[in-house]
Amino acid sequence: MREVTHMDQMKIGAFLKKLRKEKNLTQEQLAEQFNVSGRTVSRWETGINMPDISILVNLAEFYNVSIPEIIDGERKSEKMNEEVKETVLKLSDYAETINQKIKIKLFWLTIAALLGMIAFLVIETLGLNTPDSLYEYIASAGLGLDFGMLIVIAMYLSGVLGKIKARRMKLKNIH
Repeated sequence: MREVTHMDQMKIGAFLKKLRKEKNLTQEQLAEQFNVSGRTVSRWETGINMPDISILVNLAEFYNVSIPEIIDGERKSEKMNEEVKETVLKLSDYAETINQKIKIKLFWLTIAALLGMIAFLVIETLGLNTPDSLYEYIASAGLGLDFGMLIVIAMYLSGVLGKIKARRMKLKNIH
């Protein structure tokens, strides 16, 4: 069974007045726009009369609001319902969880890069990087890891990694 709600004409009138003022129009200017009298607009805004349904449709389009918003006397964005709030909070928690996982991965990659840098510096400082030695390979791997990490961090900070992931997900959904 559908709940019947009472229409608050005073609230609707106040909302129509607010919308008109946002457009910097006088009652007379609005009246000309909709081919009605200034007195008619005044009666809408005081809640004495309501616009005809055909005019209501045109008013909604003119003010870029929905008909239910006019009938409720307020923009929906001003009165976000609980379901929408819950959804936004869940999405926020989800995004935070994803970001935490990325941060943990970047943390461990940074630790690995630091260990690579330390190995490189120790080998270079001690002069152990003789050609074709194991130390030279370790130093090269450490340096390579550092450059790779710098590239990954730059891609993460610039948002390129997110775009690559989104493109991969899009391709996966197509196939």
